[in-house]
Amino acid sequence: MNKIIIGTRGSKLALWQTNFVKAQLEKLFSELNIEVNIIKTTGDKILDSPLSQIGDKALFTKELENALLKKEIDVAVHSLKDLPTQLPDGLMLTSVLEREKPNDVLISKNNLKLSQLPKNAIVATGSLRRTSQLLHCRTDLQIVDLRGNVDTRFKKFDESNWNAMILAFAGVKRMNYGERIAEIISMEILLPAVGQAAIGIETRSDNEFAKNVVRKLNHDETEIAAKAERAFLRRLEGGCQIPIGANATIVNGKLFLDGLIASLNGKILLRDSVNGKIDEAESLGISLAEILLAKGGDKILEEIRL
Repeated sequence: MNKIIIGTRGSKLALWQTNFVKAQLEKLFSELNIEVNIIKTTGDKILDSPLSQIGDKALFTKELENALLKKEIDVAVHSLKDLPTQLPDGLMLTSVLEREKPNDVLISKNNLKLSQLPKNAIVATGSLRRTSQLLHCRTDLQIVDLRGNVDTRFKKFDESNWNAMILAFAGVKRMNYGERIAEIISMEILLPAVGQAAIGIETRSDNEFAKNVVRKLNHDETEIAAKAERAFLRRLEGGCQIPIGANATIVNGKLFLDGLIASLNGKILLRDSVNGKIDEAESLGISLAEILLAKGGDKILEEIRL
């Protein structure tokens, strides 16, 4: 009962997150023996296709969840944005760590901001959510697909003729590329992915020891925000193929949730917000989804899924 096996992907960012979790647990439980088991996921193996074309909502989590169910690991550490809103029977999201800044950032040649990029500038991103919002903001932009870990993306960018690329602030900061940020993009322009910048820890529902251990790392405000965002996404049945963004914050004990659904070309962007009590997080997420569906989001989603 003094041993925990953590499952993780093998990317540098995933290992940073796992080592962060490991260090926090070691501070709290000096007698705890922690092992790390690196597991390759489908998303790590298929690097030559856009995420939106692979079509699996569990691209970066399924193999970790299988290892949990087989009792090969006790906990799985995820980037929360990668974790589907519907978990397999027997598994649960046990802990959500305090979130880093959830914004996206612009990396550009000559350190130009988004508004300063030349007409018809080439911008790289692997995200349909980012693509649709960028095109809604600037119809002239030429979007190219970008996959790979943070180091790979910077290498591709530096060797390309691209003007800019979009990444998540959290990953850029954690991988020590912070000095390359040209602009932290306002959420008025780019609403982040659900759960972006938060680390989630998944366990088996019946593993009381592991649950009690990792629960100590939970950050209540981030967990509440994540519940609202994930309920919003779950109601929309969204995944990598759907341009959906959301961000929840707690201000003076009140929960505020912004969300959007956009067409692939960015011509239609539906955005709204709700607020309410923090103990209504999930119902607020569902309510916001219903509002956007009623505004025409249902037609957007139907067309994208055809």
